[in-house]
Amino acid sequence: MRAIKAYLQRHGHGPFRFGEGRISGYLSATLGLLSLMAVLCFLFPQWLTFAEFRAVYSEGFARSVLLLGLVLAFSLGTLCILLDGRKRLGLTGIASAGLAVFLGGSGIPTGDIGQTPWALGLDWFVLALLVSALIFIPLERLYAKDPHQHILRPQWRTDLSYFFVSHLLVQFVLIFITTSSTWLASWVLSHTLQAWVQSLPLVVQFFLAVLVADLGQYWLHRLYHVVPRMWRFHAVHHSSTAMDWLAGSRVHFGEILLTRTGVMVPLLLMGFSAEALNAYVILVNVQAVLAHANVRVRAGWLEYLLVLPRYHHWHHARHKDYIYRNYAIHLPLVDMLFGTFKLPPDEWPERYGVFGEPLPQGILRQFLYPLRKSRRKQSSP
Repeated sequence: MRAIKAYLQRHGHGPFRFGEGRISGYLSATLGLLSLMAVLCFLFPQWLTFAEFRAVYSEGFARSVLLLGLVLAFSLGTLCILLDGRKRLGLTGIASAGLAVFLGGSGIPTGDIGQTPWALGLDWFVLALLVSALIFIPLERLYAKDPHQHILRPQWRTDLSYFFVSHLLVQFVLIFITTSSTWLASWVLSHTLQAWVQSLPLVVQFFLAVLVADLGQYWLHRLYHVVPRMWRFHAVHHSSTAMDWLAGSRVHFGEILLTRTGVMVPLLLMGFSAEALNAYVILVNVQAVLAHANVRVRAGWLEYLLVLPRYHHWHHARHKDYIYRNYAIHLPLVDMLFGTFKLPPDEWPERYGVFGEPLPQGILRQFLYPLRKSRRKQSSP
């Protein structure tokens, strides 16, 4: 038993304890690497920053966050070494922050932002990871559904890799969606429908967009579970045996393209305003993280109006009675309409994952999983 605990501790799966240096070490390494990425964004904004996202934050805000990250990376890295914890983590944080300072630090001049055919969303990844971690890690510690689940639980590196790739390639997803909607516009677009939608108040547009998107995603989601070829892509998302704020990021890139196109194209073609679409995108991002979070929310009747953690956890449950249940992403009403709603009172699932063939571990092996033929029994929902 001691050997198992020692192994888990060495591989980052054990509980954090104050005074051992692991907390300061992981924080230092994370902040140091993120600071280095931020400096690279300042050096090559035309290639490493997402144009639409640059409009959300100011340069002064980005520099202030970068300066704070550098100070904390150095301070926490030094503390990690002094506590004789995992020194490699402290050294990683200090080395990364040192390289960031060598390249210019928070005072680095911003490079030329020219017109480029594409760009990586490295700034989107850095800020999204910081904000998500700052909000959901404390929530999962204070209101944990499973208090024994560690922050760095098994396979967290795989899910972090998915988080990185999906944010880094955000512009390619948008290009794919835009191209698809442009191609469809020639024979699907209705100017009368668009004019009617645009005449609605913004609040009404938002709620209508949520309903339209959830109806479309419900049937696409249901197809993922019943069509064998589609299930092999979606099985990647269900392969996680632990649920937390990072688990929702585990989605095959092929599924990302199909799902986001299938949801966003109808919204774009119906003519919803940019403000309504932006509000919907914010809801999607927040609800996707919250629904997978290791957070025990006691919401009462609200659980029947909005998809919250307990509702979506049962969709991921490794339980035969919930294999084809709770497909809705936003509104349980959609499942109620089509007879797939199931939510036991005050109960949470105990196991997660897929039946049948276990999926390979690691983002690269999982990316190839739907593309290869299996001679063994395939996984099932």
